[in-house]
Amino acid sequence: MADSTFDPALAARFAKLALDCVHQEYPNKIAHAMISDADVKPPRELTPAFYGCYDWHSSVHGHWLLVRLARLFPQAPFAAEARRAVAQSLTPAHIAQEVIYLNGKERNTFERPYGLAWLLQLAAELKEWDDPEARQWSATLRPLEQAVTARIASWLPNLQHPIRTGEHNQTAFSMGLMLDYARITGNTSFGKLVEARARDYYLRDRNCPLSYEPSGEDFLSPCLAEADVARRILPAAEFAPWFTAFLPSVNLEPTRVSDVTDGKLYHLAGLNLSRAWMLEGIVSKLPASDARRQPLTALAARLRDAGLASIRAEHYEGGHWLGSFAVYLVSGRGLR
Repeated sequence: MADSTFDPALAARFAKLALDCVHQEYPNKIAHAMISDADVKPPRELTPAFYGCYDWHSSVHGHWLLVRLARLFPQAPFAAEARRAVAQSLTPAHIAQEVIYLNGKERNTFERPYGLAWLLQLAAELKEWDDPEARQWSATLRPLEQAVTARIASWLPNLQHPIRTGEHNQTAFSMGLMLDYARITGNTSFGKLVEARARDYYLRDRNCPLSYEPSGEDFLSPCLAEADVARRILPAAEFAPWFTAFLPSVNLEPTRVSDVTDGKLYHLAGLNLSRAWMLEGIVSKLPASDARRQPLTALAARLRDAGLASIRAEHYEGGHWLGSFAVYLVSGRGLR
């Protein structure tokens, strides 16, 4: 559920993080396959819609953040600036170039699956927003949305094993976003594919080694993300016993960032936030009488507080992406 402290003032704080970066080109880390000298171009020419916020996926979910906050707080002072920023990025010419880039030679692995999943989350947010400008942006984004679903649909049948890391390559978290997108937009065939592969990958798993977490640069929990996608595809009566066998106990403490100037080490701040929303998702599928609900809810609250306290706008290493994680959590986006 949405956090009771999520008000226009907190929303404005997170909106500023995205507004400060969605059109800030440098510093920039691009995952760019070059075929010839013709590919030597600045980010704003390669991907003109999503070139800011240090990397493509952070720019995408920075735009998602602005759309979600403008949708939830349409009268807030920041909403008009958020709309202007989104309108500047989501133009037909920009999206046409994004499609060309995504479909370019040697780019079949580009932003797969994390950035592609966030692009679909942006598409879903626009689809749900009953607003004339949002409908225009949704139509403009549609060619890239279609290119992304085609890319994923060609990849998942060939992916024989799930990817169980705590960073961008992890499949469980991204598949959760993909399922939510499919259900929100009514993309039934895509949703069936993602669900079928999630069932293949995860439903036979038992005794996930939660004690091995976290690795030093994780921002996602392999074990909790798997449970969070399983609760999306299993009825409550089946999920509870599956979860018992998969994670017999959940013993976690908030992680601490030892150096906020190190972007990789700053991942651990995001881990607190993502663990919190994953636990909330898990709890939402447990029976009301389940004894695990209270301690898991209390743990999620501790992780949430630690994660929110660690977000500092002055540290670009985390500020360019942690706002999106915070908004996903406090607005209850993963819970429908």
